[in-house]
Amino acid sequence: MKIEDEIQQKSFKNPQQKLAINLLFTVNWLNLKISSYLKSHNLTHQQYNILRILRGQKPKACSLKFIKARMLDKMSDTSRVLDNLVKKKLAHREICPGDRRQINIQITEKGIQVLKQLDIIDDVIKDVFASVSDTNIEQLNNLLDQIRRS
Repeated sequence: MKIEDEIQQKSFKNPQQKLAINLLFTVNWLNLKISSYLKSHNLTHQQYNILRILRGQKPKACSLKFIKARMLDKMSDTSRVLDNLVKKKLAHREICPGDRRQINIQITEKGIQVLKQLDIIDDVIKDVFASVSDTNIEQLNNLLDQIRRS
């Protein structure tokens, strides 16, 4: 459906405004689709993002700085989000033996099991983009990269 129909707006100030609104609307739409799966596991998008980062680094431990640099939501309070994951026993935190100022963070086995159940999200995302050709997906990825470089 066209963005004009989705938000019931007939015109925009310029194509750039339409693009920005379309991107924001689409991101929120996609987040809403993913949220239903995360809610069933009592997770936020930020918690899910951290768990995926930790799983990708396993068996190595990560620092908080490492996680923050890779977060999709740069505005999130990573320390607080991580505290919640530790309380849920999905992540583990310990002081680094070589540098007591650093904290090592790892995903727990319970965290891995939760992510395995949530791997269905990858299939959902693939289905969302099923009507778009691989060539167009690659082109859109390149365009988005170009926008962020400006």
